[in-house]
Amino acid sequence: MRLANVLFSLIGLLAVLLAGCTTPQAVAPQADQPAAPKRVVYLINGALGDNAFYDSGKAGIDALAADYGVETRTIEANFDAGKYEPSLQAAVNYADVIFVISYGFEDQLKAIADKHPDKIFVNIDTVVQNDANTITSVDFIEEESAYLAGVVAGMLTTATSVPNINPDKIIGVVGGDVDPVVNAFIYAYQKGAQSVDPEIVVEPKSLGGAWDDAAKGKQAALQLYDQKADVVFQVAAAAGIGVLQAAAERGLYAIGVDTNQNDLEPGFVVASDIKDVGKAIQEVYKSIVDGSYQPGAVLQYGLASGGVDLVTEAQVKVLPEAIEAKVAELRQQIIDGTLKIDLYDGSDVWQ
Repeated sequence: MRLANVLFSLIGLLAVLLAGCTTPQAVAPQADQPAAPKRVVYLINGALGDNAFYDSGKAGIDALAADYGVETRTIEANFDAGKYEPSLQAAVNYADVIFVISYGFEDQLKAIADKHPDKIFVNIDTVVQNDANTITSVDFIEEESAYLAGVVAGMLTTATSVPNINPDKIIGVVGGDVDPVVNAFIYAYQKGAQSVDPEIVVEPKSLGGAWDDAAKGKQAALQLYDQKADVVFQVAAAAGIGVLQAAAERGLYAIGVDTNQNDLEPGFVVASDIKDVGKAIQEVYKSIVDGSYQPGAVLQYGLASGGVDLVTEAQVKVLPEAIEAKVAELRQQIIDGTLKIDLYDGSDVWQ
């Protein structure tokens, strides 16, 4: 009996040992499978709190932390040129993936990306190409949505049945600075408005780089309203909040930018030109995780991809149904490709 018990014990022990030896082989990871990124940085030339461009990107970064469990940091340079290079260095010291809005420090970005080929750099809203061709750029086709914003403004300034619309065919736009992206917005806004009526006058004002100065944005908008503009489109980040405030103060109308700002001043912000930075960040990061990411690619986001859009949903509706219907019709034509929107051609939109 004792010998039988010993034999049964030895057989049981051998079975356990064999199971322990075979199990790891079944779950061992592939040797050539890249490690998933664990740390992500969102580096911006400006600052959060704009209720627009920068905050949209931060929403995307927060979604990465929630969906993938990665560690994230946001580095704000606050438009201080002295912080650009140290911020880049801090980003590469910490992160595997760096999403960067590099207005004003594109050359520094190129140089540090060349020095760190092991890091993933994704530049947002402009195309930046380094010698090593490792920077991927997210390029929004802002002309498509800005054209629709121009159509809204053009139709509204001729809709004298709407409260406080005057007989003059004048609309305005406030830009944070004179740069290619703002110029592209204004170019398409003008085209959209003049497709409604060629006699519509578009008055532009630049804030000269004061992207975070809401008081200056408000002052610029008030000047445009004094020039008989009925509608002012803001392309000015945090400073654009002042444009919306000016619209409410005068009982006139504004168009927001980057996020849905229609309820910030209910009844006076008739539409918002969306640039979904957060969505682009999430989609690019997904490609990194699933292995389809291509370093050095230029990724274009327009109406068809949902990267840009014009939205009119609001607590207090102002636009007549005819304007909303026209926008919906034109949006679909752009998505289908039957309406081609001219891209910015480098012309002077500030005349």
